[in-house]
Amino acid sequence: MKAVKNELIYFATALMFFTRIPVPFKVPYSSEIMNRSQKYFSWVGLLIGIINAAIFYLSFQLFNLEIAIVLMMISSVLLTGAFHEDGFTDVCDSFGGGYGKEKIMTIMKDSRVGAYGAIGIILLFALKFFSIQKLGSLDVMKTLAIIIFAHTSSRFISGTMIYTHQYVTDIDVSKSKPLANKPLDRKSLFISFLAVLIAFLVLPDWRLIPAFILAYIGKMYLGWYFKKHIGGYTGDCLGTVQQVSEVLLYLGTIIVWKFI
Repeated sequence: MKAVKNELIYFATALMFFTRIPVPFKVPYSSEIMNRSQKYFSWVGLLIGIINAAIFYLSFQLFNLEIAIVLMMISSVLLTGAFHEDGFTDVCDSFGGGYGKEKIMTIMKDSRVGAYGAIGIILLFALKFFSIQKLGSLDVMKTLAIIIFAHTSSRFISGTMIYTHQYVTDIDVSKSKPLANKPLDRKSLFISFLAVLIAFLVLPDWRLIPAFILAYIGKMYLGWYFKKHIGGYTGDCLGTVQQVSEVLLYLGTIIVWKFI
């Protein structure tokens, strides 16, 4: 019973960290609990994907495809507090306007949004909108499953940065402070990947696999880029990987559907 309670605490911690969904009980906090909650990051992505897909479907019943997509995107931002989007804008500003590790890290810690961040997030949202619009025009019901898969997989892929790259910056001021201390063991990593498998089973189409591979290649490139310029990743870099991976999953699916 204690083990079940602990797992519930880990999931609730992940839910509180990534979303604004209220938790109906007090959750204790420690770095150890935060580290162990990593296994449920992709599960939170699964929940976010299901909620977004539901809002998209209900909106589509009332309005047209384009309005449904915009309403879903708004709900996603409200649901997560633009957590990953904020990291993406910080990375655009810091790598776009900074030269050298020290300057990049200084800009990244600045809460203000500059030209690179504003332009980057506008282009990201535009690409996300038109990608989902294209998918929806081909098959709305399959698009619902793809949205769930993309939200789940992108958070799993982002989390793998903890295994493949070194954490950098002042750990005391980073928004990902608890995430940098200890990667998951193999059992916990499997639990995290299990959410991806469940999302895949919503639409068991093998054509999603190449899209997943493309998204992971995108993560590898970003990891290489971050390592080259700052020596590793930060919390903002993880948010960037999540956002880029999500879009690449949409784009990859479009490519595969077009040629296969």
